[in-house]
Amino acid sequence: MIELFLSAFVTLFVVIDPPGCAPIYAGLTKGATVSQSRTMAIRACLIATAILLVFALFGQTLLGALHIELDSFRIAGGIMLFLIALDMVFEKRTQRREERAEKVAATPEVEDVSVFPMAMPMLAGPGAIAAVMLLQNEADGPQETLVVLAALGLVMVLTLLALMAASPLMKLVGARVEAVITRLLGVLLAALAAQYVIDGLRSSFA
Repeated sequence: MIELFLSAFVTLFVVIDPPGCAPIYAGLTKGATVSQSRTMAIRACLIATAILLVFALFGQTLLGALHIELDSFRIAGGIMLFLIALDMVFEKRTQRREERAEKVAATPEVEDVSVFPMAMPMLAGPGAIAAVMLLQNEADGPQETLVVLAALGLVMVLTLLALMAASPLMKLVGARVEAVITRLLGVLLAALAAQYVIDGLRSSFA
């Protein structure tokens, strides 16, 4: 149980990337009051959590309806997560997020960014959806399902805290430290993604 929780927590934490989302959110909400920023952070995390819960609980049914085998989804999801990891190592993901943030923040008035781009695609993006479905499919029984959901809940709570403390956190950490952390998390995610692909191939050809 502890191993499953740690695996789920690390995978979701790396994919959702609360430390990476914090500076983007700080840029998107520049000019907003503390109350507005807090409200948008709560709304974004609630919406993202709801989206991920739907895919976690009903993703397997969706795969069955589309006649997609679990091993195929493991391989495809692993490849997708590996591409995200490469982007993190070479800082392409952060660059794209910043470009998206600049487009949304181009308007002078304070815009509600809780649904787009924060909830989707930054928090509940394709990588997070694939990860939560893979983890849920690995769970055996209701207890392990609750363990995965608990890991998701903890990651989303940490994400909420990171968004709410985005501005002071950026001043404390700094851009260089953030880049180092992002790259280290990217290497870890690459290893986890490779394991998903290996498991899928091993099961397919067993």
